[in-house]
Amino acid sequence: MGGLGIVVAIGAIAAARGFAQHASAPAPSSPEPAVPVLTTRAVRSNVPVYLEGIGSVQADNAVLVRSRVDGTLMQVPVREGQEVKQGDVIAVIDPRPYQAALDQAMAKKQEDKAQLANARLDLVRYQSLARQSFATEQQLDTQQALVAQLVATIAGDQAAIEAAQLNLAYCYIASPIPGRVGLRLVDPGNLVHATDTTGIITITQIHPITATFTLPQEQLPRVTAAMAKGAVPVLAYSSDDSTELDAGTLLTPNNQIDQTTGTIELKAEFPNPHDTLWPGQFINAHLQVGTDLNAVTVPPAAIQHGPDGLYVFVVKPDRTVAVQPITVGYQTARLAVVTKGLNVGEQVVVQGQSRLDTGTRVAIENRAAMS
Repeated sequence: MGGLGIVVAIGAIAAARGFAQHASAPAPSSPEPAVPVLTTRAVRSNVPVYLEGIGSVQADNAVLVRSRVDGTLMQVPVREGQEVKQGDVIAVIDPRPYQAALDQAMAKKQEDKAQLANARLDLVRYQSLARQSFATEQQLDTQQALVAQLVATIAGDQAAIEAAQLNLAYCYIASPIPGRVGLRLVDPGNLVHATDTTGIITITQIHPITATFTLPQEQLPRVTAAMAKGAVPVLAYSSDDSTELDAGTLLTPNNQIDQTTGTIELKAEFPNPHDTLWPGQFINAHLQVGTDLNAVTVPPAAIQHGPDGLYVFVVKPDRTVAVQPITVGYQTARLAVVTKGLNVGEQVVVQGQSRLDTGTRVAIENRAAMS
């Protein structure tokens, strides 16, 4: 019995040691959780290449309407902000004094014409008498001079009539251009003069409208090369570069470079059908100088900056990522053209890169659409 107890005791001790060793052994490690990311695939696209410059909008034509005659401003038959056509009456000055002056000039001409008719009859009589030696040559010459004098007087009367008609026409001020009426500067009832510098009202043409912007002088050869191929498109964006306002065409670069800034000024024209461009407004101009055909593109959000240059995180078939160095040739706020290091169809991470490294396992939540 004593030997059997010893054996049982030894077995119990061994079992206890085995249990203790099993309890103290480390549990097998579980895999790290996958990092959630958003991805997209590199695609092939035709990408317009733009040069961007800051500029301002200016009216194609702007007129400060002033009076050509003195008088009381009777009417301003247009509303502030109204669109007018060329020839529309926009102001009326009291025409009565100028109508009276015209009537007077016309009456003077009629009087002189009557005198001329009488002088010509007398000239015929003198010519008849001179042939019969009843009138002297001096009398005949005097009468001929009187006829010529009255002819000249009538010509002067006609000039006075035309001047009076012109002054009368100046009482009805017509718009010299099509455009938009500005804020009224003088109210009806006030006396206006031809020497006034203030003006009555302003008219600004905004259809079409132009904008000037600047580019570095190094870009001028690209601009002239694009112009040689045809019309060069220009897009006008808001000052924060977030909203496209209108699309137009380049008119011309300036004829010289600004030596103080090393820039060239360019002018573009826009149809402005929805009045999104306004004189004095600041814009960002995007001048298209070419197109990259069949370029490999990704969203700019996919591109990372490292000590050795640009790179993207490429998703492998096993759902791990790898760092892929790339070269970017052209980039906008919406896409980047990758010239080296990436193939069409490769899946790249566009959101969630801060937790990634080579070999990190990812969980793709959805695919970000390229804009």
